Amino acid sequence: MSDPAPIAVLVEDEVQIRRFLRTALETEGWHVFDAGTIKEGLIEAGTRKPDLAILDLGLPDGDGVDFIRDFRSWSSQPIIVLSARTGEDDKIDALDAGADDYLTKPFGVGELLARVRATLRRRSGAANANSSVFKFGNVEVDLTTRRVTKGGEAVHLTPIEYRLLTIMIANAGRVLTHRLMLREVWGPAYVEHGHYLRVHMVHLRQKLEDDPAQPRHLLTETAVGYRMVAE
Repeated sequence: MSDPAPIAVLVEDEVQIRRFLRTALETEGWHVFDAGTIKEGLIEAGTRKPDLAILDLGLPDGDGVDFIRDFRSWSSQPIIVLSARTGEDDKIDALDAGADDYLTKPFGVGELLARVRATLRRRSGAANANSSVFKFGNVEVDLTTRRVTKGGEAVHLTPIEYRLLTIMIANAGRVLTHRLMLREVWGPAYVEHGHYLRVHMVHLRQKLEDDPAQPRHLLTETAVGYRMVAE
C-alpha cells in the first residue's frame, strides 16, 4: 500500500494564484486545501493537520504573520511564505514568527516546487536531528556525548560554537534569523550584536566546511540569517 499523499494548506486571497498553486502542488502529489483569509486558513489548518502551510502575508483580514504565530503555537510543520513584500524587515518578521522559508513574488513554479520538495527533505533531516548522531558532509555530531568529528578526526568546538551548531541542527533546513540565533545563544540583550554571530560562524565554517569560503552546509541567507543544509 502506498503512503498517503502529504497535505498542504494554501492561504492566498488571489483566486488565480491560488488555482495556479493548487495545480502545481497536486501535480507533485500533494493533497491541497485552500483558503482566502487568515480565519479560513486557520480553520483548514486545524481541521486538516497539514504537513505544509503556504501563505501570502497580505490577506484581507490581517497580516499573515498572525497566521504563522497561531499555527506555530501548535504545529512544527514547515511554513513557506509567498509575498510581494521585498523588505528585509518583512522577511525577518515572518521568519522570526516561525516561517521556514520566504519566496518573493513573482516567482517561478520550478522554484516554488523546489522549496516544497526541500520541506520533505527537512522531515528526514529533523528525524536525523532527533537521533543521537547528526551527519552532514563528512562531519558527525554525537548529540549525546557532544563529540564532533570531521573525516573521523575529533574537532574541538568552543561552548558557543557547539551551541550555535546544535541550534542549526535542531532547525535543519530552516532559515534562522540573526536575531533568533543571538537571542538563543547570548540572550535577549544581545539581539543587535550581529558581529558576535558573524565571528563565530566564520570559526565554525573554518572547522567544519571543506571550503569555508564556499560553504555547502552552513549557509548564509543574505541580510537575514543562516541555514543548515545536511544533504
